[in-house]
Amino acid sequence: MTTHLSAPDPSPSNERQQMVDALRGFALLGILVVNIASFASTYYALGIPDPLAMSLADRIASFMRAFAFETKFYLLFSFLFGYSFTLQMRAAERDGKPFAPRMVRRLFGLWAIGVAHAVLLYYGDILMAYAVLGAVLLMLRRRGDVFLACAAVGLVLLTALLWAGVGSRYTQLDMQMAVQAAYADAAAALAAYRATPLSVIVQHVRDLSQTWWVTALVQAPEALAVFFAGFIAGKRGLLAHVEAHRRLLWRVLWWGLAIGLPGALAYALPTLHLNDAVRELQDLSITLLTAPFLSAAYAAGMLLVFQTGRGRVLARALAPAGRMALTNYLLQSLVCAWIFLAYGLRLIGTLGPLATFGVALAIFAGNLLLSAWWMGRFAYGPVEWLLRAVTYLRLPPIRRSRPAAGQRGSAAP
Repeated sequence: MTTHLSAPDPSPSNERQQMVDALRGFALLGILVVNIASFASTYYALGIPDPLAMSLADRIASFMRAFAFETKFYLLFSFLFGYSFTLQMRAAERDGKPFAPRMVRRLFGLWAIGVAHAVLLYYGDILMAYAVLGAVLLMLRRRGDVFLACAAVGLVLLTALLWAGVGSRYTQLDMQMAVQAAYADAAAALAAYRATPLSVIVQHVRDLSQTWWVTALVQAPEALAVFFAGFIAGKRGLLAHVEAHRRLLWRVLWWGLAIGLPGALAYALPTLHLNDAVRELQDLSITLLTAPFLSAAYAAGMLLVFQTGRGRVLARALAPAGRMALTNYLLQSLVCAWIFLAYGLRLIGTLGPLATFGVALAIFAGNLLLSAWWMGRFAYGPVEWLLRAVTYLRLPPIRRSRPAAGQRGSAAP
């Protein structure tokens, strides 16, 4: 997450980089809305009805979370990871240092942070996967754009076809047997998460051992595909010249919505039925195919908004959170763990989807305020500073010597 500092200067270059940071901050909100569901309920993502999601308001909230947020925002963040990869390459070139050893250290640091995050706070951690996939991108970085684009398309198609095949093989009887086991797992996890901090850690390890394949077969291939897309965009300077690509952004917006919204609708409809696990599994393949388009539409739409008068105000509010995105991602998990698990209030299993939306918005508002305060005084977020130290093998100065108004953006993981 390298951050380049400059004197206060509302220059076009700084404004463009601010839009990238703001886009990263926007992605943090969507990630939080999804992740908090895992903290709030052990029934989440098990394909069984959640006792806390039976009211009409909560069912609508579950629908909106699935429709607008799930499977989309981690892809947006993945795109920005691939884009920031090119910024890291340019930084190494400017410094006259070999890029690969520096990036290997960075990825190892990211993986270590991810392990601690997964075991202590949130078993749904994505940082470990990002570190491994980042190593794949490192090995393939010299391949041409055509190869990377074809690989991205192939990964999305193969992942969607895989889960379409899995969904076609399951019957209602198979799912009924799985549902019985899921209810037992949910009850056991609820007891563990409410018991003691040690039982929380043990349960996290158990959950990781049971869900790693979901990351490997669902999230990882799609994230790698979008890594490639972000890498291509970074090499071509797409986000460094946003105003020159307005026509392209409009095309991406409309085509992304046209393809992505029907897939999102198909994926979200089972949340209203509450008891159709086979349909839910089958519709997963549809959203795996279409979610990258909707994520691209989100990115294009926000970049267009950020170029308007009011949009610039919104970008300035979101950008500090995006510049310390890794810290905020971990901080979100820390706050959620304190609210819902045995580390603090033990509210897991007591708040429905609508209430968790409210909690997520409150946490994100806190992220924005804290980030604005912190980035006004320091050059990096605390975890970004640690990761930078591992990357460069030296302790960078953390306090900034100049005001933050004109700072340039960061290359987030």
